[in-house]
Amino acid sequence: MTVSIITRLKGFNFFYFALFALFISFLPTYSAQVGVSGTHIGLILGLGSLISIVAQPLWGMVSDKSRTIKKVLLLLLTASILVGTLLYQANHVWSLVVLVALMNVFYLPTDPLVESLNFQTSQRENVGYGSVRMFGALGYACVSLTAGYALKLWSMDSLSWIFLGIGIAALVLALGLSDVKASASRASFHHLREFFSQSHTLAFFLVVLIVAIPHKMNDTFIGLYMEQLGGDVRLTGISWFVMTITETVMFALSARIIKPGKEALCMAVAAGLYALRFLLSSMIGTPYGLVALQVFQGFTFVIFYVGALQYLYRIVPDQWKSTGQTVLTAIFFGVSGIVGSTLGGWLIDEYGGTFLYRGMAFIALLGFLLGIYLVRKPDSLQQKGRWHKDG
Repeated sequence: MTVSIITRLKGFNFFYFALFALFISFLPTYSAQVGVSGTHIGLILGLGSLISIVAQPLWGMVSDKSRTIKKVLLLLLTASILVGTLLYQANHVWSLVVLVALMNVFYLPTDPLVESLNFQTSQRENVGYGSVRMFGALGYACVSLTAGYALKLWSMDSLSWIFLGIGIAALVLALGLSDVKASASRASFHHLREFFSQSHTLAFFLVVLIVAIPHKMNDTFIGLYMEQLGGDVRLTGISWFVMTITETVMFALSARIIKPGKEALCMAVAAGLYALRFLLSSMIGTPYGLVALQVFQGFTFVIFYVGALQYLYRIVPDQWKSTGQTVLTAIFFGVSGIVGSTLGGWLIDEYGGTFLYRGMAFIALLGFLLGIYLVRKPDSLQQKGRWHKDG
């Protein structure tokens, strides 16, 4: 029996985001295990984020100009598996710096390409984006839980081989994916410049940046904060499992929650919930309480990110969709990572996790207020978005 395009895409999402979990969730813990301080971890990740700011849009442009996502994705994924396997065998700061930099050149740019493939394929096949993306969240959840126990049982030395195995599974599934059709219009740099010069575009990306900073801080330092509260790598893994299970549920429901034209409102509400989540995290005082608070993940990250994604695809020129997606990802995980990882590493070293999470709540509150401003300008934004689509 022939496997459908959507079924293959769902299977790939499961293993791709399982691999993503091993990189995002466990790199800070692995780095600390080999003797890297919180400040240095933040600097290493901040440097990686700086590199990804350039690498992600460049690979997006390569995809748009060559009019293929699949071929670029296969190239980057192959290089990423090799580099990631070596990364989790590194024992010195200098080798971590080099390999994390290479992961940001090859691996981080695959994320917006995968999301662009997911979104465009879902539109073409007339299925909800969330129904595909939820399998990615499920893969992330399963590996976050099982890897935490595996590392507790087999030690951190097994992480490189786990990464290699899951990476090969993702690559094999990627070979069977269907590429998306390119836009009938050729990619024009004039349209791209016009898009990024619009005030509504700049306001949108500013909201994304402000909210993404505390999100990135939580991704990076929840493991270290867990240890300060008396937890261990097992509870960190459970925390990521809780987060991704709630992501899975909310991705499945996102099409019912986020309606066309209401994306900015959903982004603002999610930003407010981020502020509440991080404030409660600063007050909880116990590792198990911190685990429980991760149920907010689905209501914060999923609602904000899917809302931002749908908002972007409504205003970006059709022939520059991959580039627009990579810029969104570069800001959400790259630019924010420079501030979040570097500042967060210094704050947690100097003042502790409680102070860090209070600061995160304040930044998210600023994002909420700016999101409210964005909600108040929906009509003008939609009109400009349609102008770009027609152009």
